[in-house]
Amino acid sequence: MAFHTILTEVQESGVAILRLNRPARLNALSVQMRREVSRCLADWRDDAAVGAVILTGEGRSFSAGFELEEFRDPELRAEVLDSSTRYHRDVWYFPKPTIAAVNGLAVGGGFDLATLCDLRIASEAAWFSHPELAHGAPPLFTPLSWIVGGAVARDLCLTRRRLTALEAERLGLVTDVVAADELLGEARRLARRVLEAPAGAVRYFKEVVATGCGRSFDAAFAEEHDRAFREVILRPEMALTARPPA
Repeated sequence: MAFHTILTEVQESGVAILRLNRPARLNALSVQMRREVSRCLADWRDDAAVGAVILTGEGRSFSAGFELEEFRDPELRAEVLDSSTRYHRDVWYFPKPTIAAVNGLAVGGGFDLATLCDLRIASEAAWFSHPELAHGAPPLFTPLSWIVGGAVARDLCLTRRRLTALEAERLGLVTDVVAADELLGEARRLARRVLEAPAGAVRYFKEVVATGCGRSFDAAFAEEHDRAFREVILRPEMALTARPPA
C-alpha cells in the first residue's frame, strides 16, 4: 500500500520500521498521517512477516504533536476527532510489541505516541513536553502516569516543562539514551531481543497489558480524549492557538 506521510520497511528479522515522514512540519500528526498509521498497523496486525514495530521520525523531530491548523478548521472537526480516536486505540491495542525510537522532540501528541508504545529509547537530542493546557486542550494523563507515576505525570502536564532525554531515562520513561547515529541500531537490537520469545506468548502478554493497567485504557481515553474533545477542545471559546511549547 502506498503512503504519503509515513515510510515503512519490513526486515527479514521480523522487525518493521514505521517512520513519520513530514519533516518540514516536524512530523506533526495530521489527519492523513493518523489514518495512514492506522492502515499500516492494520496491515501488519496479522502479517506473519512482522513480529515487532519500531516507530520513529524523519529529520530532527519524532513528532511535534497534532497539526494545529486542522484543529482550527470547523469543517474538519468530525474528521479530526474520528481519526484521532481510531489512531490512538490502534496504536495501544496493536497486538505486537512496539518500540518508540525517539529521535528528537516529542511534543503533545508526539509524547502520547511514545507513551502508547511498549518500550521507548531516545537519542541524546530527544526531549519531551506536554504543552496542551496552554492551548486549551487537556493532555492524555493516564498512559503517562502508568509509566512515570501520578505525581511526575501531573508535574509534566501542569507545568508543561521540557523533559530532557537523560531526565526521561532517570524517570523510567525511556530505558536507554544513545547517540543519534546509534538510535535505530539499538532499537533493532531491542526488537530482536523481544522476538526471541515465542510469538504466541508475546501476543498474549500484550493483550494482558493493554486491558489490565488498573483503570482500563478505554475508560481513561473516553474521559481524557473523547469527552475532552466534545466539551473542551471543540468549543469555540477554547480554540487552540499556535503558541510554541514552553
